[in-house]
Amino acid sequence: MSKLTSAVASLPSTGFLRLSQIIGNPKANPPQFPIIPVGRTTWWAGVKSGRYPKPIKLSPRVTVWRVADILALISRSEKGACHD
Repeated sequence: MSKLTSAVASLPSTGFLRLSQIIGNPKANPPQFPIIPVGRTTWWAGVKSGRYPKPIKLSPRVTVWRVADILALISRSEKGACHD
């Protein structure tokens, strides 16, 4: 099983993800592998352009994305609708 497949399989069916859970964090202990392998700047540019889902602000310092939105993004990218 690939790292992406195991990361997607381990996602809850509902809930929220923080940015480090989506794009990964190799400096974490243990390292978090990316579900969507892009950099932080690329991710935010994609959010601004509409390529990636809009975030939800839980507090001034906490931004999250719905798991369902990330799974839909992965599904679209597997079908070729999302090009990086």
